[in-house]
Amino acid sequence: MTQLVDRTITALRSEHDTLAALVRGLTDDQLAAPSGAAEWTVAQALSHLGSGAEIGRAPLARAAGETVAAEDNQTIWARWDGSTPRAQAEGFLEHNSRWLETVEAFTPEQHSSLTVDLGFLPEPVPLVTALGMRLSEVANHSWDVRVAFDSGAGVDADSAAVLVDLMTGPIGFMLSFLAKPAELADPVSLAVPGAGLVIDDAVTVVDHLEAPSATFAGPAEAFIRLVSGRLKAPYDKGVTVEGAVTLDELRRVFPGF
Repeated sequence: MTQLVDRTITALRSEHDTLAALVRGLTDDQLAAPSGAAEWTVAQALSHLGSGAEIGRAPLARAAGETVAAEDNQTIWARWDGSTPRAQAEGFLEHNSRWLETVEAFTPEQHSSLTVDLGFLPEPVPLVTALGMRLSEVANHSWDVRVAFDSGAGVDADSAAVLVDLMTGPIGFMLSFLAKPAELADPVSLAVPGAGLVIDDAVTVVDHLEAPSATFAGPAEAFIRLVSGRLKAPYDKGVTVEGAVTLDELRRVFPGF
């Protein structure tokens, strides 16, 4: 798991650097442009990531022994929602940088020993789980921002590969919130890049499948966008599904967030 923690932090740093380079050059009109997330502008997508970093840094810092003053989430969200688009973009750069500085300061021993009380799960989770959940948010919402200016954008390939591995273990439980397996009449086992997706009474990602009933033909980043509800026209070019399920049926299983 320590190696997976390292890979996740590396991916999060790369995501930030890529997005920060774009955000610093955006005009006010570009910040007001529609993002890839339904009903959000580019600035609002950045606000979501920035407020998430502000809220999410506190439990990580506390897990490492830092004293952090508590502030109600609703208060934080209200402050971000009431900010100008420019302030939302600048706030993302500030707070996501602070979040990264916190996790990049963790020692190798802490990578394997820390547990984090995120506040909304039944019990504290290993560090790898907390980081993996953040990578899922950042990778997908970074795409929301970048696709506003590049219709051919994809989720970062390295982030996608890490997320596939994370879904086979530490963040696999998230599929119970993201997926609606009842949308399919029959069970399906789908070969996907680097793994397999099993849809029956529940939805799970496994290391491999011996005899899949269908095959997802496309890059890992497209599979990540499928799971997050972002593999929609016109952003699905070159992706096909063959076998016991169709791409449209899979989209119904994963309506998105």
